[in-house]
Amino acid sequence: MAASQPKQFLELHGLPILIHSLRAFASAPRITATYVAVRASELDRVRVQVAEYGFADKVHVVEGGDNRQQSVANALRALPCADDDIVLVHDAVRPLIDVATIERTIDAVAETGAAIVGLPAVDTVKQVERTAHGALITATIPREFVVLAQTPQGFRCDLLKQSFAEAEADGFLGTDEASVVERAGHPVAVVHGSATNIKITQPADLLLAEFYLSHLA
Repeated sequence: MAASQPKQFLELHGLPILIHSLRAFASAPRITATYVAVRASELDRVRVQVAEYGFADKVHVVEGGDNRQQSVANALRALPCADDDIVLVHDAVRPLIDVATIERTIDAVAETGAAIVGLPAVDTVKQVERTAHGALITATIPREFVVLAQTPQGFRCDLLKQSFAEAEADGFLGTDEASVVERAGHPVAVVHGSATNIKITQPADLLLAEFYLSHLA
């Protein structure tokens, strides 16, 4: 994984990682539009890929921002959605998302207004304090209180837009969309995810994704 090569453009099973993610959402019956937010320097490259793989009429490519929150905000501004429409936000580098999980997320948002995909923690979770000599444990967090967040994260359109507007006005930068909506005071439900819905961040993740694809085909 060269630092100069964004991970979404790496090949997985002969296709760019981004295309795997787009194909999953294109296969979900209730998805009516897809917006991809990318850096300005990558706009042309993504538009070429989108056209090359047959998504030119289905995927809108918009300029992102300096961080995840700004990129999602830019996509939201470009997205013509009614207040009660459902918006899903997905990491481009989670190429193994499946249609069933997408549909479960949509169902949960329709019922609660906000939902994310997540997995229960299986390892013991420690809270730590960072020091000059390393980390020191300050508490052990019971696993039943911990969920490992995945994507997609879904929200009613008006709720997500309002939560983002409040965060921008206050200078708040969240780690994901759910944290922004949580801050606005709205509860967020959790939909059970999948161990195969991995995020490609390290070379080993790419090997694991290749393994999953080889055995899921």
